[in-house]
Amino acid sequence: MSRVPVQPELIRWARERSGYGVDTLAGRFRKLEEWERGEVQPTLKQLEAFAKATHTPVGFLFLPEPPEERVPIPDFRTVANAHIGHASPDLLDTIYLCQQRQDWYRNFAGSMREPLLDFVGSADLDDDVANTAANMRHALGLDLDERRRLGTWTDALRRFIEQADALGVLVMVSGVVGSNNRRSLDPQEFRGFALADPLAPLIFVNGADTKAAQMFTLAHELAHIWLGESGVSDADIRAIPGRAVERWCNQVAAELLVPLAAIREELNRGVSVRDEMNRLARRFKVSTLVILRRLHDAGRLSRDEFWSAYDGELRRLRAMPKGSGGDFYLTLGARVSKRFARALVVSTMEGRTAYTETFRMLGLKKMATFNELGRSLGVAF
Repeated sequence: MSRVPVQPELIRWARERSGYGVDTLAGRFRKLEEWERGEVQPTLKQLEAFAKATHTPVGFLFLPEPPEERVPIPDFRTVANAHIGHASPDLLDTIYLCQQRQDWYRNFAGSMREPLLDFVGSADLDDDVANTAANMRHALGLDLDERRRLGTWTDALRRFIEQADALGVLVMVSGVVGSNNRRSLDPQEFRGFALADPLAPLIFVNGADTKAAQMFTLAHELAHIWLGESGVSDADIRAIPGRAVERWCNQVAAELLVPLAAIREELNRGVSVRDEMNRLARRFKVSTLVILRRLHDAGRLSRDEFWSAYDGELRRLRAMPKGSGGDFYLTLGARVSKRFARALVVSTMEGRTAYTETFRMLGLKKMATFNELGRSLGVAF
């Protein structure tokens, strides 16, 4: 049986990169520890299976030493204001896939002679937070009175995504890598990222996060687009980031969703924080987490009170049962952006994009699924 001369440190690197312990993989690869010690070498078939299991490009395992992988966009993630140096294969593969989709859409938009989007890069860190948020609200058509008439804040989140999409932003919300439901994304690693571009700005929101957090993440990443700054973020509502870009984006996001002047006008100091939190969440149609942040900003909660209330509310939200996956085609549209999916389906039907490329970018396998997606998007021939 032919063995592959692979460096033991590469086997160990691939396993650690994937976040798996030896025990996790030992059932599938009985000689894994011997591979890592260099006592035994795997066959090519075993190495390919190992690469797939650890989400490692198989070519990496033939290198003389482990490569130094870097996040391909600015990395603003921090824990306790310390920079996170490591990125999982799930995060890296998600960024790479979104970059491929963005490249495709940029070329499509150029071929259709779509105009450059003047809001991308229109803001600066020195700009006033309230004025910037007001400009963003105007561009998005985000009317606070209209939002109040919506049924729930989850309806408001759906409407928020539609407004960003209509403006020209590709908003992709998914809790898995591509269409692989066995590769869940970890909100503790990242909440979202922005890929700024004057023709194809793209925002990815980690759909494995709570719906409550997703609204703030979208607002935060939109602020990145207005700055013209690509980056992967933690976008924590409660944080005061050490980096100026993240601090400014957090401030703009909070002001975009709930203007400080408006909440001060609405604030009733004669009721409990919980009652006031729930009332204002219904009033502004945002999550209770966003309202807690604004109550702190308005001086209603001290920092310690805010942190305590926020942690308690977050535990309550995480304990709530999650809804079903819903309609497959609606879910797919949310995962890849309806704007992107619509353009890709039309281009494919017109013969300008190969079906193989389309199926790869959408994660489809069957022609019938593609045809039904086109019908659901209203672009079927």
